[in-house]
Amino acid sequence: MSTLYLVGIGPGNRGEITEDAIKSLEDSDIIMGYAKYIELIEKFIENRNVVPGSVTDEMERANRAINYVMQGKNVSIISSGDSGIYGMAGIVFEILAAHKYDIDVKIIPGITALNSAGSLLGVPFMNDFCSISLSDRLTPVDIIIKRIHAAGSGDFVTALYNPVSSRRTELIKKAREIMLEYRDKSTPVGIVKNAYRDGQKVEISTLENFLNFNIDMFTLVVIGNSSTYVYGKYMITPRNYNKKYDI
Repeated sequence: MSTLYLVGIGPGNRGEITEDAIKSLEDSDIIMGYAKYIELIEKFIENRNVVPGSVTDEMERANRAINYVMQGKNVSIISSGDSGIYGMAGIVFEILAAHKYDIDVKIIPGITALNSAGSLLGVPFMNDFCSISLSDRLTPVDIIIKRIHAAGSGDFVTALYNPVSSRRTELIKKAREIMLEYRDKSTPVGIVKNAYRDGQKVEISTLENFLNFNIDMFTLVVIGNSSTYVYGKYMITPRNYNKKYDI
């Protein structure tokens, strides 16, 4: 039976892409994905039939991939990070469920931006955390704002995916404003751009000042909780071992 692979490529470089991901790409007759992500894995897909696309053609890409599989082709749809976290696996499964398609699907997990950025910042996610996408393309703004309030009131370390785009620049300011209702202005905030890619930048700022840094769609913003602190060049969110053990 032909297979549709939903492949998370992590940041895209060799050190952070899994062997299973590479094998899935090698086993595929057709490889599909956002053109910028295709560029990241060119060295793994030489001599393959590659179908690049734009960032907004997820629906068309998913339907074409399903049709290719039904025609007997093995297909990989790639996503940066993990396919099941703000990636292509979601729309594929919604289409499969809506039309009751019966095809073989394999999700190949990848290192999501939260993991990549976290490893560069230190240990910001060592206690309870959440992620919120600030993209309002598929989620209404009022729902996003509701979720930011919930993260703030719950004292979750919060990773903000898709913080800023060319047309969407105000929601990140609103997120900061909301978080300041619940957190001290000195709360550490990590800003990681192009994690494990060319142009990587890692900064640690504060809730008061983090908007002074260059933030775009390739940036993950990590807002610490009330216990997060900075040690040297690292963010640390304690697991509270000091309350149980003599450290």
